[in-house]
Amino acid sequence: MILLAMDTSTSAITVAVHDGDTVLAQRSVIDARAHTEHLAPLISAVLGEVRLTPSDVTDVAVGVGPGPFTGLRVGLVTARTFAHALGIPCHGVVSLDALAHEAVRDGRLDGATEIVVATDARRKEVYVARYAATDGRADRLTDPEVIRPGDLPEAVRSLPAVGRGAVLYPDVFPTGIEPLDVSAAALAQVALRHLADGTEVGLDALYLRRPDAQPVAGVKSTLPDTRERRP
Repeated sequence: MILLAMDTSTSAITVAVHDGDTVLAQRSVIDARAHTEHLAPLISAVLGEVRLTPSDVTDVAVGVGPGPFTGLRVGLVTARTFAHALGIPCHGVVSLDALAHEAVRDGRLDGATEIVVATDARRKEVYVARYAATDGRADRLTDPEVIRPGDLPEAVRSLPAVGRGAVLYPDVFPTGIEPLDVSAAALAQVALRHLADGTEVGLDALYLRRPDAQPVAGVKSTLPDTRERRP
């Protein structure tokens, strides 16, 4: 197996190559506004680092969010297109699961048995989900949601918080732990666990709310109509 993993749901544009046993290469760029510019070069870089070509890839894994509309869509479209062009499977992974997995895997919980993952949803909101940390793995207890940090129950806010939510809202999440952004290497490991367990997340994006740009009702476009007209 040669698994190409990618995620663009957070401030990190991140890509990794995994052979089913080991992470062969990983690269990430922190840039919340330029996912499109960085993703393709990162894919070329990680494959080139281990002297692989796109035709060597057997599987693709991609973070399905939740995340801001534009950035998240870049990763999903790229992953689907890559997999379709090669005729190989594309596997979805909830991006928050990758953050939780990395925190538990690296022993950053200091004995805690539950954590919350909180990432930046903008508009003074966060994407959150709770996880149980047992036997060295993170298991999601709640579905991802988008919410104002102050509206979370106190029992959730007091948990160790993974992700940039704790950096942005330290008064709400007093115990912040790393990682801050998704790692494609961790995402690849979660994808492999799903394959081993026989579970599939699917490739539907978890936007959780409407995109910022919306058509205005009753206003006609001033752009020319380029649709093909048939007699």
